[in-house]
Amino acid sequence: MQTQLEASIKNTPAGEEADAILRSCVHCGFCLATCPTYQLLGDELDSPRGRIYLIKQVLEGAAPTQKTQQHLDRCLTCRACETTCPSGVQYGRLLDIGRLRVEQQVERRLYMRLFRYGLRKILPNRQIFAALMAVARIAKPLMPAKLKKSIPPASKTSLPVSNGRSQRAMLILDGCAQPVLKPSINLAANRVLNRAGISLVSAPQAGCCGALAYHLNAQEEGLDAMRRNIDAWWPYVVRQEKPVEAIVMTASGCGVTVKEYGHLLRHDDRYAQKAARISALTKDIGEVLAAEKDHLAALLTDTADLPHIAFHSPCTLQHGMRLNGVVENLLQSIGFKLASVADAHLCCGSAGTYSLLQPQLSKQLRANKLAALSKEKPDLLTTANIGCLMHLQAGTDLPVKHWIELLDEALH
Repeated sequence: MQTQLEASIKNTPAGEEADAILRSCVHCGFCLATCPTYQLLGDELDSPRGRIYLIKQVLEGAAPTQKTQQHLDRCLTCRACETTCPSGVQYGRLLDIGRLRVEQQVERRLYMRLFRYGLRKILPNRQIFAALMAVARIAKPLMPAKLKKSIPPASKTSLPVSNGRSQRAMLILDGCAQPVLKPSINLAANRVLNRAGISLVSAPQAGCCGALAYHLNAQEEGLDAMRRNIDAWWPYVVRQEKPVEAIVMTASGCGVTVKEYGHLLRHDDRYAQKAARISALTKDIGEVLAAEKDHLAALLTDTADLPHIAFHSPCTLQHGMRLNGVVENLLQSIGFKLASVADAHLCCGSAGTYSLLQPQLSKQLRANKLAALSKEKPDLLTTANIGCLMHLQAGTDLPVKHWIELLDEALH
């Protein structure tokens, strides 16, 4: 694709990256077949190809409108199009550039600006979010039945400090929303990895991975969160005695972002090298345990009573980190029976804050996903990301768990 970017962005890092991505797109249309919003709406401008065209126009100097913003906002950033694209177009990175450019030129309505600001300030702040969740739990008996499903029961558990006896040590990201909503996930990860001879340590100063703010177009705010995490983790990476061999992610939404710290901070003189090393060390917990599957299979001597499960592979796992099949193969190799899931590449509609900002589309996608997951009547549903877990649970009476919790239960 030929481009003529306007002078104000042409020679900037963002402009150079966008130009290279735009030129790699041949407008073949393969992406349309795997785009969830195009499947629902049938509008070319709600497809990756259409959005690329809109972004190209804006970067070449055309004035964006609220319609332009709406089409970009409707994108889930699921990156299924990247998996499909034969030309390797890095659509997700182009979308971040385009959305920020539009955000700078199109003023949102006041209520939406306030809502997006509230999301950025509340969800990544564990203390504020926990306090609000505590209030919600008190008011839960008064809530409608559907809303009650979105309020998980309280848990006072937290990840224990490593005893230091294991020969191997890894960091784990506590995150922001997950320890408030489901602290049992990281506890389960800790127990399973301990059985594999791996100690987990948590850096107290680490928090939100930065994805939420970054993808809400507050990119500097998101980058600051990334720098704070790097500062919190760095002493564990470079320490003389038992430096950590990996940084483990139990939320694939966080994992895909931390794996991209090196790219996102590549122009930061102070953090570029550190960010690259942090990204190189980052692994989804599925990657870690795939290397231990023989050991885990030996621990699971009786698999007769294991539940029949349907696994939802989050977009961040299969399209972002390109780890499609890793968790499924691991679970099957140690004895779990997995249901087949039609259109497994399609998003469930959670997509970070998407379910809050685009509720109608999100609910349609969830209904489709739940129908596919439930077709073979599994005993429960599993996934690998807290956002997907909470979103799916709100739409079904079937139990929904993180797969590491399921494995932890089986090992006891």
